[in-house]
Amino acid sequence: MSETRVISRSAGTVSVRRARLRVSRGPNKGRELELGGLQPALLGSHPDADLQLEDDTVSRNHAEVRATPLGYVIRDLGSTNGVWIGELRVLEAVLGERAKKLSLGNVELEFKLLDDEVAHAQSTRPFGRLLGQSAPMRELAALLEQAAGSDSTVLIEGESGSGKEVVAESLHQASPRADGPFVIVDCGALAPTLVESELFGHEKGAFTGADRARTGALEEASGGTLFLDEIGELPIEMQVKLLRALEARHIRRLGSNAQRPIDVRVIAATHRKLARLVADGKFRSDLYYRLAVIKVQVPALRHRAEDILPLAHHFLAQLRPDREPEEILSDAVASALTAHAWPGNVRELRNVVERLALVGELDTRLRAGKPRAPDEYHAARQDAIERFEKEYCKALLQHAGGVVARAAQHAGISRQMLHRLLTKHELRGT
Repeated sequence: MSETRVISRSAGTVSVRRARLRVSRGPNKGRELELGGLQPALLGSHPDADLQLEDDTVSRNHAEVRATPLGYVIRDLGSTNGVWIGELRVLEAVLGERAKKLSLGNVELEFKLLDDEVAHAQSTRPFGRLLGQSAPMRELAALLEQAAGSDSTVLIEGESGSGKEVVAESLHQASPRADGPFVIVDCGALAPTLVESELFGHEKGAFTGADRARTGALEEASGGTLFLDEIGELPIEMQVKLLRALEARHIRRLGSNAQRPIDVRVIAATHRKLARLVADGKFRSDLYYRLAVIKVQVPALRHRAEDILPLAHHFLAQLRPDREPEEILSDAVASALTAHAWPGNVRELRNVVERLALVGELDTRLRAGKPRAPDEYHAARQDAIERFEKEYCKALLQHAGGVVARAAQHAGISRQMLHRLLTKHELRGT
């Protein structure tokens, strides 16, 4: 094996040489991250980082490590305290054959290349409505092709706006259940008191306001596919009931003693790291393993930069069929699009292209040519927003005597939105 080769290609396959990052000094000493994928690994103090480093000197999104034909590359994401190799602070560096010691703030890591490789199957054609010919998208398409013919549950993970619903719908359309219904339930948008009725249905008179019987989503999707979006927001008490229904293949409506058989394939999605929620005791491990029979990761748009312009052309063709995309996508516009970090992923790109199609110009932040790498400002801004949300929700509940409906009315927001904020910040009301 070549000393420097990290990525090799053959027909239908990309192989990535494995490597390991190990914390050698810091609060998480001994924690390891195995590398060998096509998508970058995030290092930082953020709970969803691939290697979480719980140290005050480490930024939330501190750095990323990715495999390239030149070797594994570490890149500083605009951190406060930097990435250091020995006495040298680096913005981007290739980690070579020899073991390396890295410092992120006060945390020290050891990087080591291993001798074996991980093979990643690559599809030669798009899957369903998914667009993109980058290596991460071809790998995703290959996995989805294998999953389509199965009736196994699928767990889709990926950032908000990356296209998880499109993945789920494309899986349904490519499956033997394509002629059946495709039913969507957004677990994050439901008040906790309505989740059971939404999933299992209810009989007339089952509770106050139930003036008629209602079919739940598990019944409604019979013969087809049920897509549970943001499954990580499902209340813990409902996770038990969902698991029981998936195992037994029958449900019982609220207010009824009758068991009703269900014939449904379940696809779940989340923007969170569900395995991390399991480790923290916030998601049941038995339900996690029941859902993650097949697990797929939708790549963030910034990790497949070569797909940005083809996607922009596709959206323009839909929005302005009367014009050639090249008339709108000048060289300057194309450069701005490819330089942007796209925190909102494909959804953000479509919104930007829609504005471009309607008014003929990019918004200010893209015209300014904002660089892709630095994101410390956004991380600090997000920290401030989350601190404000938590303190504001505490004050709201105190003012309303703990009654969620009263607090939501006082704030001028829906109870569903307030429930989501309370769940996010681990606060409780009545």
